Amino acid sequence: MHDTVVPQFLIQRAYVTPERTALSFEGEKWTFRELYEMAHLYAQKLTELGVAEGHVIGINMKNRPEMVFTIHALLLIGAKIVLLNTRLTDREKEWQLEDAQADFLISENEMLLDISVLRLEQLEKAKAKSFEEKKNLSFNQTATIMYTSGTTGKPKAVQQTMGNHYWSAIGSALNLGLRDDDKWLCFMPLFHISGLSILLRSVIYGIETVLQRGFDPVQANEAIWKEKITICSVVTNTLTRMLEDLGERTYPEEFRCMLLGGGSAPMALLKKATDKNTPVFQTYGMTETCSQIVTLAPEDATRKLGSAGKPLLPCEIKIIVDGRIAAVGVPGEIAVKGPNVTPGYLHGRAPESFQDGWFYTGDIGYIDEEGYLFVIDRRSDLIISGGENIYPAEIESVLMEHPFVKEAGVIGLSDDEWGAVPAAVIVPHPASHLQQTEIIEFCESRLARYKIPKKVVMGKELPRNASNKIVRRELINFFS
Repeated sequence: MHDTVVPQFLIQRAYVTPERTALSFEGEKWTFRELYEMAHLYAQKLTELGVAEGHVIGINMKNRPEMVFTIHALLLIGAKIVLLNTRLTDREKEWQLEDAQADFLISENEMLLDISVLRLEQLEKAKAKSFEEKKNLSFNQTATIMYTSGTTGKPKAVQQTMGNHYWSAIGSALNLGLRDDDKWLCFMPLFHISGLSILLRSVIYGIETVLQRGFDPVQANEAIWKEKITICSVVTNTLTRMLEDLGERTYPEEFRCMLLGGGSAPMALLKKATDKNTPVFQTYGMTETCSQIVTLAPEDATRKLGSAGKPLLPCEIKIIVDGRIAAVGVPGEIAVKGPNVTPGYLHGRAPESFQDGWFYTGDIGYIDEEGYLFVIDRRSDLIISGGENIYPAEIESVLMEHPFVKEAGVIGLSDDEWGAVPAAVIVPHPASHLQQTEIIEFCESRLARYKIPKKVVMGKELPRNASNKIVRRELINFFS
């Protein structure tokens, strides 16, 4: 396989634009030169502690500058990075580390594991030892390993190469454009592809990442004004809460892009954002594609509301039904192809997902007559009721139009007569006193009879993973 070798991104960026701001966090800032110096120092300390080129290193940290320094340090050493979801139990983390055959774990807190654990405070106190810096990088080399978010069961380890990360960044820039004053707000976890991609794009583009510990709608909105943010990555849940906090205000003129991913969004939310002149660009992507692979171009944001857009420049998509390319407007499985798509899962798992250079996503969507992708749902979430296909996301979108519904999740329940029927979990707005009958009546004029939830229960919150996606398989607990 042909390989491309280029200068290490951070080394080159620190050389080209050393005094540009690279990272800011809670009032503290680092230029690209300072970021490189910190990464180099961390690499020296990690070398002293036994980390070497070719090692597989786990990271267990929440968003903080030390995590940024550690990631770049490991890339300078030439180690592979396994990014762990901090919300997992120690048992789940240990399974992933063993599966990835990790040599060390770098953790911000104490963990009793069979693997060697390097505490962050231990790393910071370590002496600096010289090492052979990886001044060049290969596009074919695996840089990061991320385990799928597990909305469909046992997680699989996604291998992401330096080439994957590079082409993801380039494809996004060619679609959204770049400005000298761009600043990307990052409250997404850095252990998730939506967070990590911001960090790496910052270095490739030469723009500032404004890092936050986690998501808080008030702090996120404050940062957009105070830090003069131009781009922010969100999912449905975070965008909803930011718009609620925004109230009657609108975002400043320099804010140009709210990049919306994480699954299909309710039309009511998109219309609300449009009414407030919030520049929302829908995207479609996943861990396996190193973030977005389809994005709605800025000029189509209003005209094609609800669409994920068209493939980024180096990428392709197609819709497959029964092994053949689907006709226009016919839903089927989304398959994607491009240089940002993973070469495969660790240990060769799920080989059926990779066919003739195409990755079969397991998601359901269709392409309209103009070539725009509309994502409907995950194939694994599909409810087949009396032979009819029902997509939970479609029902959730309707439920979210109800003025007293804050969140909604839909799954299929086994049914002797129909095979399965839709059921909904509703998180109502406080003091709304919603009843099941009211929800069903609301749906009757908006959904076909077979799509109307046969059971409705109220809950305080929906189960979500680290990327704020609903974990549908856990909704069953509301009905047991």
